[in-house]
Amino acid sequence: MPRRIVVVGAHAAGVEAASAARRADRTAEITLITDERHAGYSRCGIPFVLAGHIPSFRGLVVYPLAYFKMMKLNLRTETVVTAIDPSAKVVEVRDKEGIEEKIPYDSLILATGAFPFVPPIRGREKEGVYVVRTIEDGERIDRALKEAKSAVVVGAGLIGLEVASSFVERGAKTTVVELLPRVLPLMLDDDMARVVHEELEKAGMRIIVSRGVDEILGAEKVTGVSVAGEEIKADLVVVATGVRANVELAKRAGIAIGETRAIKVDARMETSVNDVYAAGDCVECISLITKRPILSQLGTTAVRQARVAGVNAAGGQAFFGEVLGASVTKLLGLEVGATGLTEEAAKRAGLDVISGTLSSKTRSEYYPGALPIKVKIVAERDTLRIVGAQIVGGEEVTQRINALSFAMQKGMTLKELAAAETCYAPPVSETWEPMVLVAQKMLR
Repeated sequence: MPRRIVVVGAHAAGVEAASAARRADRTAEITLITDERHAGYSRCGIPFVLAGHIPSFRGLVVYPLAYFKMMKLNLRTETVVTAIDPSAKVVEVRDKEGIEEKIPYDSLILATGAFPFVPPIRGREKEGVYVVRTIEDGERIDRALKEAKSAVVVGAGLIGLEVASSFVERGAKTTVVELLPRVLPLMLDDDMARVVHEELEKAGMRIIVSRGVDEILGAEKVTGVSVAGEEIKADLVVVATGVRANVELAKRAGIAIGETRAIKVDARMETSVNDVYAAGDCVECISLITKRPILSQLGTTAVRQARVAGVNAAGGQAFFGEVLGASVTKLLGLEVGATGLTEEAAKRAGLDVISGTLSSKTRSEYYPGALPIKVKIVAERDTLRIVGAQIVGGEEVTQRINALSFAMQKGMTLKELAAAETCYAPPVSETWEPMVLVAQKMLR
């Protein structure tokens, strides 16, 4: 009898897990279940459709229906999983017509993702207040933006700033309000965040930090927000204050939840319940640096975990390692990337660290088009092991972050980085690679 594999969730983690399971077991019966109308699309691309860089939300669909047919994956959309019974090995579902059914499984993969966290701000229920998670969310914001002259984004994390940047590009007067003292608070230290803050304000975005939104104003429809006594006009408000792991199904099924409030898994991505695996935004990871549980709610992490979960659910043997949480974005022409720990996070974790920063150019100073770039590296004081990096610049940030991630995965020290050989040509780089110069500066 073919192995029965059920995957709850059909986006980055869910589709990758199902695909990996199919490659590992050609005869398995594989079912993917999602409560959304669309499956297999990129949530990360929504802000860039809003900005107009991607022509339509349909362009975000990475896996069309033809893919699921080709891979012989039974996709069920607009279907809610109401319960999991691990003892009977069944998943209880209800479709859009209200019809209930029990689907048996031999292996189950939870790719339930995360949901937007909306803080208890007065007026959050008003018309014109949005979150950003699904294609439908994006379409609603896009329609509102066509009529909007002003907007407020609550939250200056990655998604908040990407959405705010799209609004600026669309010509809306945009204000970002962040409760914490800096933009990208989980990604950057104060010194690097200041560079981003200043550059975004130069590009036309207003940013307020160390302040929360006291109230969303308006009768039934949004007219603005109140921040520390100031009334800021807004035709629409987007709340982008982070996401929470979607673990309710897992909790009700008796699956262990970790200290990060996400699903706890082992190196095989198996949960505390036999034959139940999990991957993506709903699970916690182990930090390569601290060896402690962390959240790494990134698409890159999700697909790597999902491949491991899919192979193991199909009877194979695969393992997922520790993570650095490398991330990057582009905001109004400015590239921002980070990997490992910030200096602040390293100290909070009990590490004794040193740091160094250096400003340089992306090409030879005399070559036309050279853009500024600033590099920060964090390392342990005693061992000189690199534990974190942050880069802000006009171009070539991604591959430098990748290079430093590779270095950290191999345990590279400042001494080794300071002696590293790099390439040079005036149109593409400086004679001295900025990452190497930072390491030399730190050693001095």
